Amino acid sequence: MPVEIEQFICRSDNFGVLVHDPSSGQTAIIDAPEEAAILAALKRTGWTPTMILTTHHHLDHVEANLALKDRFKLKIVGPEAEKARIPGIDQTVRQGSVVQLGAERIEVIETPGHTAGHVSYHLPAPKVAFTADTLFALGCGRLFECKPPVMHESLKKLAALPADTVVYCGHEYTLANARFALTVDPTNSALKERAARIEALRAADKPTLPTTIGEELSTNPFLRWHDPAIRKHLGMEKASDVEVFAEIRKRKDNF
Repeated sequence: MPVEIEQFICRSDNFGVLVHDPSSGQTAIIDAPEEAAILAALKRTGWTPTMILTTHHHLDHVEANLALKDRFKLKIVGPEAEKARIPGIDQTVRQGSVVQLGAERIEVIETPGHTAGHVSYHLPAPKVAFTADTLFALGCGRLFECKPPVMHESLKKLAALPADTVVYCGHEYTLANARFALTVDPTNSALKERAARIEALRAADKPTLPTTIGEELSTNPFLRWHDPAIRKHLGMEKASDVEVFAEIRKRKDNF
């Protein structure tokens, strides 16, 4: 039986996600931004969590770790590089690690950039990825702890996943990201169409996620450092891919 996924808003703009394996009854929580919202989702689904898969140490992703561990006696998994900063961590993971959710294989991809130890979780069989604050819909995370080349390499890893991989991100930032994307890729018709859809979704208070790797490759400027139109618009036709990426990230920081 395929995994079941429940996505919901936590705090003001964080996404909470539950991943449920029906065959085993096991459920993973992807990050723990807010106890009340997660408990409401668990009640709504009737699922009992067995683990938290932590992507990085920021408070808005780990705040409910200890409360949920105390309540459900679950296991907390997180990146080896950030183990000292993740409350209640039981198991550490790194590039190439595998976590089992029942019979479901979850592969760990190290995606530093937003933080130095950030990881993403990839389920190859159902083609699903949880990228938290590395890859957003039409964006990427701010570079708080790393330089642009580090994030660039992380995004290259995610961009190499199958195009039909369904992507769940950490925040509902898509509307602001779309408005920025149009400033650096103004002639992209696919982006214009997507931006219009996003405006309508947010006007109706509907989520813009999940997305797919394919959709991001065609519209997300942070994955399109090679695109001639973007390079021309930025006046960076002969720049390296990393230099183009860094310029786009700099512009977004000041947008």
